[in-house]
Amino acid sequence: MVTAEGFGRLPEAEHGAQLRKAVIAATVGTTIEWYDFFIYGTAAGLVFGKLFFPNEDPLTATLAAFGTYFVGFVGRPIGAAIFGHYGDRIGRKATLIATLMCMGLATFAIALVPTYDSIGIWGAVILTILRVIQGIGVGGEWGGSVLISMEWARGHGNRGLVASWPQFGVPAGLFLSNLVILAFSAWAGDNFLSWGWRIPFLLSIILVGVGLWVRLGILETPVFQKLMSERKIEKAPIAEVIRRQPREILLSALLRMAEQAPFYIFTAFVFAYATRTLNMSRDFVLTAVLCASVLSFVTIPLSGHISDRIGRRKMYLIGAAVTGLFGFLYFGMIDTAYPSAVFIAIVLSLIPHDMMYGPQAALIAEAFTPRLRYSGASLGYQLASIIAGGPAPLIATALFAAYQSGYAIAIYIAACAVVSLISAALMPDYTGQDISAEYDGTQ
Repeated sequence: MVTAEGFGRLPEAEHGAQLRKAVIAATVGTTIEWYDFFIYGTAAGLVFGKLFFPNEDPLTATLAAFGTYFVGFVGRPIGAAIFGHYGDRIGRKATLIATLMCMGLATFAIALVPTYDSIGIWGAVILTILRVIQGIGVGGEWGGSVLISMEWARGHGNRGLVASWPQFGVPAGLFLSNLVILAFSAWAGDNFLSWGWRIPFLLSIILVGVGLWVRLGILETPVFQKLMSERKIEKAPIAEVIRRQPREILLSALLRMAEQAPFYIFTAFVFAYATRTLNMSRDFVLTAVLCASVLSFVTIPLSGHISDRIGRRKMYLIGAAVTGLFGFLYFGMIDTAYPSAVFIAIVLSLIPHDMMYGPQAALIAEAFTPRLRYSGASLGYQLASIIAGGPAPLIATALFAAYQSGYAIAIYIAACAVVSLISAALMPDYTGQDISAEYDGTQ
C-alpha cells in the first residue's frame, strides 16, 4: 500500500534504510559507469590519436580521436530514449541493471580492439561502435540513478542533497579513472602506449560485478510503486513526454551548456592541450585532474544541499555566471605554462561546474510529472551531449588551431554560460514542493 504522497507505508527506520541503500546503489553505479566513460576521454586525449590514426599529423589525429569520443555523446540521447521508455514502463531498478551491463561490457571490449598497425582503419571503426554502445549505456543511467535516490526521499526539504549523490558519481568516476590510468602509466612506462592503456578498460568487468551486486539489493521506488498501484503506467512515455512537456525537455538540454561543455574541456581537452601545446607531462596533468575530482567530492553535495535552502534555480544561476567568468581566469593561468599556475587552474576548474551539477539533478527531474519522469529527465539531460559535451573538445581544438589562444576557448565557455543563464531562468523550480502527484511542469 502506498500513501497519497507516493511513499510506501514502511516504518521510519526501514524507510531510512531503503533510502540509504538506494543512494549507495545509485552512487556506486554511476561511479562505475562514469569511470568507464571517462577512461575513454582520457585515452582519447593521450593515446588514441597515435594508435588509431598514426598517419595523420598531431592536430588531425587529435581531432579524429575526439571524433570517436564525440559519437559516445550521440549515443546518449538514444540510450535516454530506450532506457527512459523502460524506466517508466517496468521500473527504475530493472532498467538500471541493464544500463550497467551495457556500459560495462562495451568498456571491457574496448580493451581488446586491435590498433591501426594490426587491422588498419577497422580498429577505429570498431572503437567507434563500442563508443556508441558506451554512450547508450550512460544515456540511460543518469535518469534512473537520480530517480532511484530522489523518489525514496521522505519529505520535500532534502531532495536536492539526495539527488546530488548520483551526481557525486561523476567526480568519483573521474578520480578512479585518472587514478588507474596514472598508476598504469607509471607502471607500464614506455609500454603504456602499446599495452598499458588497455588494463584500465579490462578492470571495468570487475567493477560491473560490484555494481550489479549492490543494485540487486534495492527495492523499487515508492513513487513508481504508486504509479503501478494506480495503473498510471504510460504505454509510450517518450512520445507522451515530448507531446506534453517539450519546453522542459528543451530547457533541460540548454541549461546544461555552461555545465557540460566546460567540463569536458577541463577534463578531456586539457590532456591534449597541456601535453602537446605546453609540453607538460602526462602524469602531471593526470594528477591535477585527480585533485580536482577530489575537491568535487565536497562541492557537488554541498551545492545540492544549498539548493534545498535557496532554491534550485537560484543556485544554478549563480553557478552559470561564475563559470562564464572563470573560463578567462582558467586559460589565463594555463597559458602561463608555469606548472604551479597550471596545476591550480585545473584543480579549481570543477568548482563552478559543481555549483550547477549539484542542484541540476533535482532541478531537471522535478520538472517532469512522475509517470513520464525517467523519459523526460533522461531525454532532456542527454540531448545536451550533442550540443555541449560531445562537440566541446572538438570546438576547443578547432578554436585553438585557428587563434592559437586559450582566450578564444574562454569566449566559447562564456557564450555557453549565457545560454544556460537564460534557460535556467525559464526552467520551473519545484524546490520544496510535492512531486509525487501528476502535474504538467508549468508554473
